[in-house]
Amino acid sequence: MTLLPLQSGILYGPVNSRRLGKSLGVNLMPGSYKLCSFNCVYCHYGWTKKQTIDFSKYHEDLPSIDEVVKSIAQALKSSLEFDFLTFSGNGEPTLYPQFTELLEEVVRLRNIYRPKVNLALLSNSTGLVSEDVLLSLSKIDFAFLKLDAGTEEKFKAINRPARGVNFSEIIGSLCSAKKLYIQTILLEGNPSNVTEDALEAYFQKISLIQPEEVHIYSIDRPVPDRAIFLVSKDRLGEIADWGKKETGIEFKPFYLQ
Repeated sequence: MTLLPLQSGILYGPVNSRRLGKSLGVNLMPGSYKLCSFNCVYCHYGWTKKQTIDFSKYHEDLPSIDEVVKSIAQALKSSLEFDFLTFSGNGEPTLYPQFTELLEEVVRLRNIYRPKVNLALLSNSTGLVSEDVLLSLSKIDFAFLKLDAGTEEKFKAINRPARGVNFSEIIGSLCSAKKLYIQTILLEGNPSNVTEDALEAYFQKISLIQPEEVHIYSIDRPVPDRAIFLVSKDRLGEIADWGKKETGIEFKPFYLQ
């Protein structure tokens, strides 16, 4: 099995999502390489080629805001069927230099042409340290924000962040966000985040953040690090029950289809 190919254009799909139904993806990153603030051991696009928190350095490779708006407008006006318009793609969407301005225009177009389509965000949470980005989340119907670890040590082992990414700042931003959903991938092997100590620290952070829900899942595609493995369906269920007991928040496990 091979890693997934990068998204070559601005829009991709619609894809059938375990959580979002029929989702049309929006890629704000270059189509030829992965640009991200993380270098996660489990990313199905492989290792990060350009790792940074300053995407403006690569502005010549990014689609312009006009190009993105034009593509989204065409999709919204078309007969293409989709339930969600989801910002995701070949890296971290909230670090796109004009993310907040783009979001305002997309909301305007959605309200005109497809008011029933939901806007979703799949984010690793690093862009939330910008107050403008954090405030803009109120315009998104479903913000799925990543948290894979409860300690800085485990965070660095799993997500392998770029220089300048601060775990404590991310937790603080998540605590300040409104109406968010935490998404967490659970891993066996090395590194693992399903040991008792790792989960207890993680549940403590969830209790601080107080999300609407926590969505947990495990790897379901090829990954770049062969030292990590799938968490079983039974174990996911046990962790979901334990998480709700510890935090009072609903944990939803998502299984292989």
